[in-house]
Amino acid sequence: MIIKGATTTPRFKRSFPRKKKQQLRSSRLAVDVAAGEAEAAGRSPRPLSPIGRALPRDFFEVDALDLAPRLLGKLLRRDEVVLRITEVEAYRPNDSACHGRFGITARTAPVFGPGGHAYVYLCYGLHMMLNIVADKEGVGAAVLIRSCAPISGLETIQLRRGQQTEKPVLLTGPGKVGQALGLSTDWSNHPLYTPGGLEVLEGPEPENILIGPRVGIEYASPEHVAAPWRFAIADTPWISAPKNTLRPRLSPGGWTPEVVTK
Repeated sequence: MIIKGATTTPRFKRSFPRKKKQQLRSSRLAVDVAAGEAEAAGRSPRPLSPIGRALPRDFFEVDALDLAPRLLGKLLRRDEVVLRITEVEAYRPNDSACHGRFGITARTAPVFGPGGHAYVYLCYGLHMMLNIVADKEGVGAAVLIRSCAPISGLETIQLRRGQQTEKPVLLTGPGKVGQALGLSTDWSNHPLYTPGGLEVLEGPEPENILIGPRVGIEYASPEHVAAPWRFAIADTPWISAPKNTLRPRLSPGGWTPEVVTK
């Protein structure tokens, strides 16, 4: 009931919806990521391509050492969260640092699945580590996603990470990537080339790539500890530590054949 003469507070519709604000903020962040990489490289920034199509299954059905650098710049999408892959590590069959060295177990079975499927495992009882299975079914190889840069869904990423920051600490480390995407081991065996859920999409290719030895595999054989199977986008701050072990890739292969074949 409205009493005559009483004053009422006018109600206004929200002129700037929360979702729209988040989209604009994420868009500005994507531009900032590209601009920061360009500034570090001393060149004009190239605009980031719009979010592309899902990659086909055969894209993943190659040696992990070939797949790893090809994943740099590609996009990971789960719902509103989109991340650009900035750092990866390759794990191959007969690799003393690869989980496949244990053979097929309840935990490692996904890494022997078809290329293009997810392999998510729990590390130290704390961190969900996202790997992309490489090569043909039964081979036992994968690429670990070590770091990413945010493209969209920043508020969701910050909420999942428990950090209100836009700095690289938000996503530089494999456990941080898994947390930002809200992953669990239930995502293992999920096909990343199908629409919906968790997807790998086309993205802008990096101009320059860094390579170096993988991180935290001191238990492996000396030749595999030293193998330069870690890859990162050059001229970006969105890379995990240590950075001083990375160097420019000098050729399309970026390694010597005798190292690769071990």
